[in-house]
Amino acid sequence: MLSSKELAKLIGPTITVMTISEMVNLHIWNTNIPVVTYLNGIILFLAGISIIRIHNIWTGSWRTIITLVGWFGIIGGLFRIFFPEAKQAENSIGTYVVISFLLLIGLFLTFKGYSRQKEA
Repeated sequence: MLSSKELAKLIGPTITVMTISEMVNLHIWNTNIPVVTYLNGIILFLAGISIIRIHNIWTGSWRTIITLVGWFGIIGGLFRIFFPEAKQAENSIGTYVVISFLLLIGLFLTFKGYSRQKEA
């Protein structure tokens, strides 16, 4: 089983890069291609299931964030699979707030994954 630190080393940088690229390229979501949205949903769903299968930990520590990322991947993936034609996020302050929050989660997990602190 992968440790929380090892998963954080994978998930943290991935979320960080994803959110930064979404901030820079938010305009690409103006055109929704349902097949691409569906494929994205399959990938999100698979990633979420993979995380939950190996890391379904509910504690009062930072490790719960990894589990939550898995569950949000499952939920977001299912939404995109069943509603691929749904309107995507608009270029608004709310969208940037959500993306910034996700960026902070990515940076936090990256820090936890690569820090020298022992795993709790």
